[in-house]
Amino acid sequence: MRDYLEVAVDAARLGGDVLKQYYQQNKAIEHKGVINIVTEADKRSEDLIVSLLNSRLPQHSILAEEGTEMVRASPFKWVIDPLDGTTNFAHDYPLFCVSVALEQSDEIVVGVVYHPIFEELFVAEKGNGAYLNGRKICVSKIDSLRNALLSTGFPYDVVDDPGEALHHFGSFVHRAQAVRRDGSAALDLCYVAMGRFDGFWELRLKPWDTAAGALVVTEAGGQVTDFASDNYSIYQDRILASNGLIHAQMRSVLDSSR
Repeated sequence: MRDYLEVAVDAARLGGDVLKQYYQQNKAIEHKGVINIVTEADKRSEDLIVSLLNSRLPQHSILAEEGTEMVRASPFKWVIDPLDGTTNFAHDYPLFCVSVALEQSDEIVVGVVYHPIFEELFVAEKGNGAYLNGRKICVSKIDSLRNALLSTGFPYDVVDDPGEALHHFGSFVHRAQAVRRDGSAALDLCYVAMGRFDGFWELRLKPWDTAAGALVVTEAGGQVTDFASDNYSIYQDRILASNGLIHAQMRSVLDSSR
């Protein structure tokens, strides 16, 4: 598995180098939806990551945000977000990242999230802990929701269907110390893992949004579930992640505001 972790790090750094090249330049932007956009950097990052994986692990399957899906007879599948935080990137707001995860028989076993502007490399391997730039990280010790700093994001269809997302947001604003919305689910999860945030929730996410970050949280001692049970799969569309100490309190808020 250590060899696969090295591949994941190489892939994330390769994608991150692309994002740094395009950052603060004029960007060609396409719309996938009303507020869902894609840039040339997304596509270039994905192309290079996929090329690297195909050259070094050609037997593995691949699932990536910008349309790459390669199904092969292997228990291993790479789940990739070549640019998580595209809207931030398009506006030169420096919170975005590359997310690379490896799934083995429906379980995430390797996760890497790379923030190229801040040079932050989050790495997790199943059963071996989580690290930021080589230093082991762990979740916070905040045990009261009232003292917690939370993060969330809004789904791309929030313009057409704002109800549930805004209702949850309002409920947590009233109960937590503060709530942030930074626009990158993968980074939000990593920030829970290292204690910058105490908890995170979001609706209508895709597998590549959470695959790497969720593993980083659990390997840092945190808890990741869906809203209603203790189970979580990257193929579910809602996630609740925390330091574990405020998890039940956050779930209670989600239950009451549903």
